[in-house]
Amino acid sequence: MATTEHGWRIEVDALRCIGAGICAGVAPGHFALTDGLSQPLTDRIEPDDAVRDAADSCPMEAITVSDAATGSQIAPDL
Repeated sequence: MATTEHGWRIEVDALRCIGAGICAGVAPGHFALTDGLSQPLTDRIEPDDAVRDAADSCPMEAITVSDAATGSQIAPDL
């Protein structure tokens, strides 16, 4: 998996995360639960629809996916 500035950036807001684990179930190659909270396995990834789905599925909207080059938000849907 490339981690270049031309991919997507994943951020999880630890203050909003409730540890539901949906993200780890939808995109296990990108998220893991650590101490009951979601953590991205890396902060920059190549575009992956599973990551977008994970952000859209988060009940607390704790996951933000953005374009690493422009900063434009990709998910969750605005």
